[in-house]
Amino acid sequence: MSYVLTRHHELAEIKEELAERDWFMGTSGNLAIKVQDDPLQFLVTASGKDKRKKTKEDFLLVDQNGDPVGSTNVKPSFETLLHCEIYKKTAAGCSLHVHTVANNVISELYGDEGKIVFQGQELIKAFGYWEEDAELTIPIIHNYAHIPRLAETLSSFVNDDKGAVLIRNHGITAWGKDGFEAKKILEACEFLFQYQVTLLQTKAGRAIKI
Repeated sequence: MSYVLTRHHELAEIKEELAERDWFMGTSGNLAIKVQDDPLQFLVTASGKDKRKKTKEDFLLVDQNGDPVGSTNVKPSFETLLHCEIYKKTAAGCSLHVHTVANNVISELYGDEGKIVFQGQELIKAFGYWEEDAELTIPIIHNYAHIPRLAETLSSFVNDDKGAVLIRNHGITAWGKDGFEAKKILEACEFLFQYQVTLLQTKAGRAIKI
């Protein structure tokens, strides 16, 4: 139980930090952190909560199917199955899903291509790419309303213990070996998305002036 409390505290700190960035508009987003592997159990944010506030029921423990472990008064996040797929296929210990203006804009701009590629950007090192000419590809998948289908689609791009997938007009899911790495990857992605949006806006402004 002490280990559960430790993971709970770690996830609460991540939630607080991301809330300060205003990445949980309209109760959107969900966070999860693994508690054990066999059987798989992880903490996930409760559905419909204002994540900018702290309550005693911010998180609940769920199993490999996303069902609550034990009795509870709250329901797991609607998108818990996304986290299930990540933990079933990798050794990741934490996964984070947020909706921001930048990641939604990027997903729409590049959605038809099914991906966005970054090269020559320092922050791709968050993914472990250190070569000077390294490329980071972030997949963009269709936003299926049927969560099991969305989870299945996401699963086909979950092939490493750390990574990220954009859902078109539905935010990003990022994961890593622990809370620190998952947050680092999420922050790097959000920086890259904001950079790309700003770059495109700057280029468009220059074109108008010319």
